[in-house]
Amino acid sequence: MKLLRPRTLDETLQLLAAGDGALRPIAGGTDLMVSWHHHDKTAWTLLDLSLLDAELRPLRLSDDALELGALTTYWDVIRSPDAARDFPLLVDAARQVGAIQIQTRGTWAGNVANASPAADGVPVMMAYDAAVRLASASGRREVPLADFYTGYRQTRRAADELIVGLRMPRRRRAFEWFHKVGARQAQAIAKVGVAMVRDPAGWRVAANSVAPFVCRCRHLEAALDSGRRFASPDDVRRVVSHDVSPIDDMRSTARYRLNVLSRLIYFRLQESSTCT
Repeated sequence: MKLLRPRTLDETLQLLAAGDGALRPIAGGTDLMVSWHHHDKTAWTLLDLSLLDAELRPLRLSDDALELGALTTYWDVIRSPDAARDFPLLVDAARQVGAIQIQTRGTWAGNVANASPAADGVPVMMAYDAAVRLASASGRREVPLADFYTGYRQTRRAADELIVGLRMPRRRRAFEWFHKVGARQAQAIAKVGVAMVRDPAGWRVAANSVAPFVCRCRHLEAALDSGRRFASPDDVRRVVSHDVSPIDDMRSTARYRLNVLSRLIYFRLQESSTCT
């Protein structure tokens, strides 16, 4: 195994450009360690980003957006009064990622790049209409997080690109909610997760552990935007089943996941309507 430690972002992008897709960027390393024993590491070349802290760590709140640098950790968000005030679901999700050891090392950008269908931080960012900021030696671009995944563990990031940040617009919200269902409250992979936000741009509903990647529930969003009222969890299920494709695995069954997702959404909407 080889380890490269660039000192600047420009140097990092040049290495990626010359790497022919063989370099693996590493920040907190929490996802890498999970799969450590399942790969032949002799062929790995890791690109350690830890020396880029000054360039990629900052969390910035402007008049129109919150920006998380590629090295912003869950703990950075938990400790941020700006995030707690304006993006509270980020804090909720961060507190449910592993234990403090993981929260202080794991990064939001790493959670996105790892492309796990069960990623805890991604549904919240997707519901907040996040965009992924990508950089390469030839330029920069943004991709909506909702369009970033193309399949299981597959993304739109090119081999010579690095995720340098995540951007979420500041909007006045009428509704925001996140819930994770796991085997226990902490240090458990999600069986089902859902985040919902309503703002002037409309409804956004994002779910994890119910498809090959974290996804927006577009049919459900359209129903909510049209003002549809749901009469029962089964009513929600008939709509949201067009958006997700859960599977049976060691943590749960497809039927359970779809039932729980539908019930979570229905009863939260019911609770919201009785409070307004």
